[in-house]
Amino acid sequence: MNMRPRLPAAGVHTAYGVTLPPKTLVALWALWAVFWLLMISVSIGNELHNPLTRWWEPVLWEGSSALVSSGWMLLAVQARGRYAQHLDRPLVWFGSYLRWLPLVFITWIALVYAIRLGVYALVGRTYEHPGWGFVVVYESLKLTYFSGLWLGVLFGIESFGQWQLQWQRLLQTQKALAEAQLTQLQGQLRPHFLFNALNTVSALMHTDVTRADRLVAALGDLLRISLRSNEHEMTSLAEELRTLKLYADIMLERFRDRVTLDWQVDRALLNAPVPSLLLQPLLENVFKHGVEPTVAHVRITVSVRRDAGSLKIAISNSGSMLAPEQRDGVGLRNCRERLGIIYGDEACLRVSPDGDGVAARVSIPMADPVP
Repeated sequence: MNMRPRLPAAGVHTAYGVTLPPKTLVALWALWAVFWLLMISVSIGNELHNPLTRWWEPVLWEGSSALVSSGWMLLAVQARGRYAQHLDRPLVWFGSYLRWLPLVFITWIALVYAIRLGVYALVGRTYEHPGWGFVVVYESLKLTYFSGLWLGVLFGIESFGQWQLQWQRLLQTQKALAEAQLTQLQGQLRPHFLFNALNTVSALMHTDVTRADRLVAALGDLLRISLRSNEHEMTSLAEELRTLKLYADIMLERFRDRVTLDWQVDRALLNAPVPSLLLQPLLENVFKHGVEPTVAHVRITVSVRRDAGSLKIAISNSGSMLAPEQRDGVGLRNCRERLGIIYGDEACLRVSPDGDGVAARVSIPMADPVP
C-alpha cells in the first residue's frame, strides 16, 4: 500500500510554490464570458428601440468595454500568484489590486474611447459622448464598482482553489503519517512474536532436540514471511492464514497433547485483502491466556466467513475466560490501532465471552481481491 505524498496536478504556479487546479481558471473565464454576452445582449435590446441607433453601435460600445476590460482581467489573473500569499488577509489582498485603479481608469478610458472614436470615424460618423470631465468621473465610478465585483469573484475562486490544495496536502500528510504509524506498529509486532516463538524453542531444547529442530525450521519460514510482509501492509487472506498456521505449528509442538486446532475457512475468501500479521497476535493471546495457565484440553477455532459487505474473522478458545485487564494488551492494542489507521470506523476488533471460552472477533470491509 503506497502512501507516499504526490504532487498536485499541473496548473498555475502561485507564491506558495504549488499549482492551482486549471478548472478554477475555466470557471472564472466562463463566468466572465457569460457576463459580457449578457451585457451586449441587454445593450442591443435597449438601444434598438431607438430608430436612430444601428445594431452594431451597442455591440461596439459594450464590445470595446469588454475587450479592454478583458486585458486588465488577464493581467489580474496573471498577477494572482504574486498576491496569493495575502489570501488569508483579504484587506491586504484587495488593497494590492486596488492600488492599480488610477492606472486602470486612465488606460481603460483612453483605449475604449479611442476604439469607439476610431470605428465611428471609419464609417463616416461621429461618436457623440458627454464632456470629458463627466466621462472621467462616470467611467471611474463604474470601473470602481465593477473592479470590486470581479475582484470579489476572483478572490472567491482563488480562495476555493487554495483551499482545495491545502486539503489535498492535509490528506497527503495524513496518509504519510498513517504509513509511518503502520510501519512502527509492524516493527513492534515482529520482535514481540519472535520473542515468544524463541521462548517456545528454548523450552524444548533440553527435552526434545528433534522437536526443537523442527521448531527452528518452522520459525525460519515464519521469519521469511514476516520480512516479506514488511514490503506490503496488505496481504491476501490465504497468505495471512499460511503465516498463522506456521505460528500455530510452532505452538502446537509445545502444547500438542493439550490443544486441538480447528480451521473453518470459506475458501472463496482466500484472495480477500487483510492487513499482514494481523491475526498472529490474536492466536498468541489464546495460547498465552487460554492454554498456558491450564492443563485441561483446549479447543481453538479459527473461522472466516463473509457477512454482507464485511469479512468476519474469529479466533476462539474453550475452557477459559479472558480477564478484563487482559483485553487490552500490547498485541490487541496494536491490532486495533492498525485497523483504525487502515479502515477508520469501518473495522473493529472485539474480545468477548464465547460459550465456555472467549473469542476475538475481527470485522473489516471487503475490498478488491489481492491478485
